[in-house]
Amino acid sequence: MANGDDDNALGAYLKDRRQKLDPAAFGFSSERRRTPGLRREEVAQRANVSATWYTWLEQGRGGAPSADVLDRIAQALALSDVEREHVHLLAFGHPPEVRRPAASSCEITPQLQRVLDAIDSPALVATSTWDIVGWNAAATAVLVDYGAIPAAQRNVIRFMFAPGARERMSDWEHHARSVVAAFRAETARIGTTDRAAALVDELSRSSPDFVAMWNERSVAALGPGTKRFVRGDDVVTFDFSSFAVHGHSELHMMVYTPATPADAARLRELLKAAGAPRSAAE
Repeated sequence: MANGDDDNALGAYLKDRRQKLDPAAFGFSSERRRTPGLRREEVAQRANVSATWYTWLEQGRGGAPSADVLDRIAQALALSDVEREHVHLLAFGHPPEVRRPAASSCEITPQLQRVLDAIDSPALVATSTWDIVGWNAAATAVLVDYGAIPAAQRNVIRFMFAPGARERMSDWEHHARSVVAAFRAETARIGTTDRAAALVDELSRSSPDFVAMWNERSVAALGPGTKRFVRGDDVVTFDFSSFAVHGHSELHMMVYTPATPADAARLRELLKAAGAPRSAAE
């Protein structure tokens, strides 16, 4: 392999990241250093690899590392998730396998809650297993008073197959099938967790509709669409969209926007009638 950066993009990138690190931040002395950043042997020590092998890797002579070793190097260099993905693309031509999120990483941050509270339309934040971890006042008024429900029970799929769900949503079957297909795709992406398996088992015992849809084995991405919620004698129509939450690959945000000016007026009436409903922060 040639020594040019174009022929050794991975090594050049690792070297650049290494030289931008502050040794003191990693417990190493900053004295007597000819070049900035960590030494190669210090990175190798942090990654638990041979210093000689790591030197060869930067020089483009060591061959491609395994995904596990590359992850250890990424951690040794304190790479962000985006930078970790980049080194996998450089080394293998594809992004890394999705990590299963730790339970603590699924908690909504105060900053994200403030984003939800700034949205006038109903908005939710859910995990990869569709547990609802954040919502705003409009969601409480139009959808469900999530604050009155135990946290372990706040789940989009569970609500979809709960008693009375058909009566609360027009075209329920279409949306229920879409949610199940998206849930199956997401569990395949991250690997089936104990939480997901328990939810499937619970709904399989309580809902023949869920069993029928789950056994279809359909997969789909959660895309934009339209939902019609029945509220008393009225039907309120919302356009809904799903967004990834930056920095939290295990979370997504769902926002329901009134489809017409008449729906927007009805939303304002519902919010007024609800007074000051609770958000997740309260």
